[in-house]
Amino acid sequence: MTDTEWQAIEPVTPWPAWLHGNGGRPEKYCRRLIVDAIRYVVDNGCKWRNLPADFPPWRTVHAIFTRRWQDGDLYVPHNDLREHVRLAEGRQAEPSAGIIDSQSLRAAETVATDSRGYDAAKKVRGRKRHVIVDTLGLLLVVIVTATSIQDRDGAKPALERLGDWHERISLIWADSAYAGKLVAWAKKHVRLTLEIVKRSDDVSGFVVPPRRWVVERTLSWISQRRRCVRDYERLSEHHEAMLCDIFTCTPTDLIATKAENAIVHKTATDDGPVNLNARRPKRARLRLEE
Repeated sequence: MTDTEWQAIEPVTPWPAWLHGNGGRPEKYCRRLIVDAIRYVVDNGCKWRNLPADFPPWRTVHAIFTRRWQDGDLYVPHNDLREHVRLAEGRQAEPSAGIIDSQSLRAAETVATDSRGYDAAKKVRGRKRHVIVDTLGLLLVVIVTATSIQDRDGAKPALERLGDWHERISLIWADSAYAGKLVAWAKKHVRLTLEIVKRSDDVSGFVVPPRRWVVERTLSWISQRRRCVRDYERLSEHHEAMLCDIFTCTPTDLIATKAENAIVHKTATDDGPVNLNARRPKRARLRLEE
């Protein structure tokens, strides 16, 4: 994580109780190191036990990762950063529309048998993640189920959670897999208008479907992180936490990139062009080049 990225994420990171005088021991390890270690696992897909020695002990990192998810602290920086990006794009902090889709992925041997299934259409045995994103492609809701769960069935808990968390949203775009009784169910139970975006029968070849390409791009962002190419998590809740960590990184990268572009523009105006990317650590440069 670069200094600019840490400056974006530090203010929205939940602070320990002892800093507020509520008791408890001071933390032994730097909070930035903990965040870096979690991002390392998500990005590189290594086992928790295989964390490099430069990071804190893996048991400490894994315990903090689990505690943040159980306490709901993982959503705090994620939501704050998403709102920051939306405001920077000239939009309101809370979205009024979203896009839903799902993605089936193979499960590793660490995934319990009772939480995996078989997707006969895609011939994939594992789990399925149902995601709802805003019109910028930033994550709003994620639900992880077995691949045997149909898209229409998996969408119901996702839409219910969306209605509880984001009351301003009234319109959801989806593909034809969500057509049918789900449209009437969404209107009646969660007061959402589910609009089906269909592919035109008059068009041949590859065509980018309107609205749906946003969530497809989001799924491609997820697949860029090795830990989420397959499902390695024993608990489906931990896979949801991994996705939240990805979309805590994504707004942070966007904010940091804009801040650095502003620095480049100012420096170039004063002293001529500057290659700010050369100042980044090698790992950060490779991420940008991807």
